[in-house]
Amino acid sequence: MTTDQQPSTQDAELNGLLTHFDDAVQQLLQAPTSLKPAQLPRVLDMARQLLMRNGGAQALEYRAQAYESAGVFLGSDWQTPQFLVPTLTTLSLKSTDPNVVVIEALSELRLLAVAKGDYPHPLVSEEFAHHYLTQVMAINLWLLFTAPSEAEREQQGRLAVIPRQLFQYLAERIGYEHIIDQLIDEIWRILKQRPIQVEAIKQMITQIALCQVNPEIDLGASGQGADRLVSSLYGPTQACREDPGIEVYRERLDGMDQAALQAEATGFARAMHDTGLVSPYHAVLLRHLLEEGDHLVSEALGLSSTGRDCLLCYRELAHALIRGGVYPATAQSVYGLALMLERGILYQPPVAPAMWRQLNLPLSEWSQYRLNLAFGETASSRARLLEGVLCMLGLPLGVGQGNNPTCQSARALSMWAYNDPDYLLQMVAWAARDDEIIMHFEGQAISSMASLSGVATELPMDLDPVSLIVVPHLDRIYAEMGRRCLGREGDPHRWVNPEFHGWWSGRGFRINVDVASGQLTEVDDFIRHFYACYHPYYNGNQPLIHPQPAGIAVTDSAARFIGWHAITILRASLDPNDVMRVYFYNPNNDSGQDWGDGVKVSTAGHGERFGEASLPFPQFVSRLYIYHFDPLERGELATVTEDELSNVKRYLRQSWGAERLPAAELQASEVPDQPPYDL
Repeated sequence: MTTDQQPSTQDAELNGLLTHFDDAVQQLLQAPTSLKPAQLPRVLDMARQLLMRNGGAQALEYRAQAYESAGVFLGSDWQTPQFLVPTLTTLSLKSTDPNVVVIEALSELRLLAVAKGDYPHPLVSEEFAHHYLTQVMAINLWLLFTAPSEAEREQQGRLAVIPRQLFQYLAERIGYEHIIDQLIDEIWRILKQRPIQVEAIKQMITQIALCQVNPEIDLGASGQGADRLVSSLYGPTQACREDPGIEVYRERLDGMDQAALQAEATGFARAMHDTGLVSPYHAVLLRHLLEEGDHLVSEALGLSSTGRDCLLCYRELAHALIRGGVYPATAQSVYGLALMLERGILYQPPVAPAMWRQLNLPLSEWSQYRLNLAFGETASSRARLLEGVLCMLGLPLGVGQGNNPTCQSARALSMWAYNDPDYLLQMVAWAARDDEIIMHFEGQAISSMASLSGVATELPMDLDPVSLIVVPHLDRIYAEMGRRCLGREGDPHRWVNPEFHGWWSGRGFRINVDVASGQLTEVDDFIRHFYACYHPYYNGNQPLIHPQPAGIAVTDSAARFIGWHAITILRASLDPNDVMRVYFYNPNNDSGQDWGDGVKVSTAGHGERFGEASLPFPQFVSRLYIYHFDPLERGELATVTEDELSNVKRYLRQSWGAERLPAAELQASEVPDQPPYDL
């Protein structure tokens, strides 16, 4: 075959596949609804082959209206594009099921046709489609710049080519300038929540930096906020502006006087507290400043008078923590240390001795293996765990569960770091040193090693260092506590939550779902009692003293029920606009979610502190299904107005409660979901 013959051969193959695809779509269109599932696999198989060839994505874009009208998305989540969530596309694109990858790709190409005005869609506008695609591209930007990883090649095989081919085509059609702006907005939105795990964010910022220096990519006027993000990692100060490398920067520090070091310290602290990200150069500076004076160490950490006093009072411990846990590979520990000092928790008598123990803690072989497997060996496993401890104590609301059903364990770690830090440190010591945690349930000891499997079906790896070591133990203990409640009437969390989370969890317990039937029950009393316990206007203006575990019914952007989820109620107060809100901790890495019917969880702009999510009081209560309270403290139930009740019940009726309210309140009752055993 000659070189000039090859393109025509490829065109012939593409045309042949398109003929087969068009034929399969036509058969799907003509098939009755009941027989469409039998015709769909052939359509998806032809689409898969097209997506792996040059020109295939373009051809499918032009056929978007035809294959959607034929019923490719019928009966799936993709049937209603107005409710699709951009962050969920990553899971679909990484799927090992070819049909899931292909149908996700076909959905993106359909929306591309809508965004370009070639397909007037009855459910979404051009603007919506364009905005959605820029979000999808921004979140999955790695697909444009990185080859398939070893894990992807192992799990997906040749299927890993499809998302990359697709995204190259989408980028050409949409334009990098729109993607970068959307990505920058997304990064800032997540950073405002101050998560502990920031590796994914750092990778996205690195991709932005690569776009900026790539001569083949024209960003136009976009990327205006990128410099602040890129410089926070690669050049926060004058002495490392051009990203010279660690060794060169170390040499420059040796030649600096006090004034220059002061300027460096101030610059690093400003960048760190502005973004929540720490540059590896910052770790180098902080270690250097240990020999220069505590005033410069305080300046580099960006401490207020509270943190500075704590640093000076526990000077030897702070220096030991920097020497033991602050390295270029564990740079986030700088931010954790700074915020831990600001919290003043070292003044609690048990915490400082527990931190000294942590510094010298011998790690088991299993703990070392887990840490090295998850984070590599650029830093020692002990330093990596110490980084995790500092970050969790500094950012107790930044704990995330990853993509795992371990929200109970994540909530417990966050609650202990927030409310009982020495207990958290004890848990870390037991898990990391002894490979065992022992807790008690109603006087009986439960060993994490003797217990059966937990809620998670496999050991999670996408966690922060502390969670990586401790969560498997907590997960098994939590599941064992649930098993010991089998046969008891009602929901097991009535007994499990106070024993698992701590004495401060209220022994009073309310649930508005009948466990046996899944139907809502005693809704008015449930709402009235929550207002009486938690709303400042009805509980004598008593602020919440200890964080309380609670359970919510999570809904999607169409207000449809998804599942049960564990959260922590932190406080209730007026926001800057005098709206009474509930501020809570959600153990997901991203708490900003749209729960439908106008219920959009806020993470910034309404008085939230780092890591908090919030909703107006009635909206929050409409998604609540269990909560704890102190039975000895009662508010005024009688004063809760009918308007308040009606407001909450309206949100409830228009979301997850529609299928669960008594038949008398609905025109037609429906089969309830399974009872809430899995919170």
